[in-house]
Amino acid sequence: MKLSIIMPAYNEEKNILGILKKVERVKLHFTKEIIIVDDGSKDRTREILKKIRKKQIKIFFHEKNRGKGAAIRTGISKASGDVILIQDADDEYDPNEYPKLLAPILKGATVVYGSRFTGRHHPRYRFYYLGNKILTLLTNFLYASRITDMETCYKVFRRDALNGVVLRAKRFDFEPEITAKLLKNSHNIVEVPISYRSRSFKEGKKITWKDGIKAMFYLVKYRFTD
Repeated sequence: MKLSIIMPAYNEEKNILGILKKVERVKLHFTKEIIIVDDGSKDRTREILKKIRKKQIKIFFHEKNRGKGAAIRTGISKASGDVILIQDADDEYDPNEYPKLLAPILKGATVVYGSRFTGRHHPRYRFYYLGNKILTLLTNFLYASRITDMETCYKVFRRDALNGVVLRAKRFDFEPEITAKLLKNSHNIVEVPISYRSRSFKEGKKITWKDGIKAMFYLVKYRFTD
């Protein structure tokens, strides 16, 4: 079985090589390909990526910043794996937890989310923590689900789970869109607990409260439209 790890990146010159090394070191019972999509970075990220020459790493560039959702969509379109895993380039999530995330897939699950909130979690920003909780509650209300972390980066799914799914997300609306459409297609989302190191805005954190408002809008929108 082949795993495609999709890594959107924007202005991550400080983290990109470190997280890439962590991903490469993870030992799995999968053939592994890493797909990095630079989303129009303005720092040295592009320069760093252009020097990488490894067969298992595919790198694509957006000429201008189009958003995380657009970068993930590019990555999915280039992926050849049976299973797709989303990995942020910001080093908030630990690739050593891949075996835990992939275990339910090997047992027949079609979608797995890594939940930051099923164990101990010490939020850096309580406002964002509460926002995540509200968005997850809204997801469960609208789609009759029982998940605990809709906004998690760690989303893993079998490629065929996307059959018939049209993704339109451009920015951080990817999280509510993919969740809504997978649930509407009757996929059971299996959650496993993961660790999480929230970085500060000084370190490059990009999501804002406005993205939370937009996520609410898209959760409602995709409940009634495609």
